[in-house]
Amino acid sequence: MKSTAIKEPGQHTLNEILSQPQCWSACLSQLSASAELRAAAQLARPGAEWIFVGCGTSYYLAQAAASSFNYLRLPARAVAASELMLYPALTLHPGREYVPVVISRSGRTSEAVRAGQMLETDYNLRTIAITCADGQPLEQTCSVTSKLSDADEQSTVMTRSFTSMLLALQYLGAIVAGDVAFRRALIDLPQHVEPLLEDIPRRLQTFADSCSFSDFVFLAQGPLFGVASECALKVTESSCSYAQAFHSLEFRHGPKSIAGPETLITFLMSETSYEAELELLEEMKALGAATMVIANRVDDRARRAADFAIELGLQLPEYARVAAFAIWGQLYGAYYGIKKRLDPDSPRNLSRVVELADGH
Repeated sequence: MKSTAIKEPGQHTLNEILSQPQCWSACLSQLSASAELRAAAQLARPGAEWIFVGCGTSYYLAQAAASSFNYLRLPARAVAASELMLYPALTLHPGREYVPVVISRSGRTSEAVRAGQMLETDYNLRTIAITCADGQPLEQTCSVTSKLSDADEQSTVMTRSFTSMLLALQYLGAIVAGDVAFRRALIDLPQHVEPLLEDIPRRLQTFADSCSFSDFVFLAQGPLFGVASECALKVTESSCSYAQAFHSLEFRHGPKSIAGPETLITFLMSETSYEAELELLEEMKALGAATMVIANRVDDRARRAADFAIELGLQLPEYARVAAFAIWGQLYGAYYGIKKRLDPDSPRNLSRVVELADGH
């Protein structure tokens, strides 16, 4: 009699989250020899603005990518695909040069495909697609497509595809900007992150299991804001919990009214804004909120104000380690979903791809 293995809730999601360093290495190795990436880089033009387009997780990925491009002195911004389609004049202005990049894990997301079609056909712009699937409508729509098949997932929610496509876009930016040191730092990132997965996940799961919250907030500034937004989305998707993201110092201006023992506030703290965010951390702790800190270096003041702290300790430039911050929000969302007896692999009301009927 054939035995059937029983799948544990969140099995695929957790495996995919924990596989990220190996996945990054495979994807970056592929990119270094990619003719498609070279073709994408050739679409760059001096003075042109890079427009990163996506939906949901891919939109937050766009925010993080745009931040890195601006750091590399390549003008860039992120726009939701729906916003581009419904209000194109707010993004595209006559007489200006653009390099659009459309992001979709599946290559089938309806709004992403339609945005690509609009850019190519109505605005005569050569577009770049980045995806994890082969031969899908987005590839057929865009002029150049970069595919990261190693980063695709079985689970509904995006985890390693988010970080892998982010690294691919950062790598593209480094090539266009001619920044060899930044490109080298991206290649080195996986080997620096892998040791962190030996101990932190177990401690994080214990923390998730030990506390119950009604509200979740993720705070960050600058290069980490897109990642904070994605972490909030992962908690929402994986655990059916309400989560929000704010620029850290904006939390003082009204949202702090929810600070209290029932609220977990997670700070993704960057070096540039560390001191300002540290003051906010201590302020929120004094208001009674539960706090979690994720930072490259966690000093004694931050440890005293944090109920849980993750120190990355990466010897890499600030913008090159952005992807490493996403792992912990992804993991926390999965662990909290399992704690609530849900299956993060198949969240309620969600499908793996959002495909709309024609006319919608």
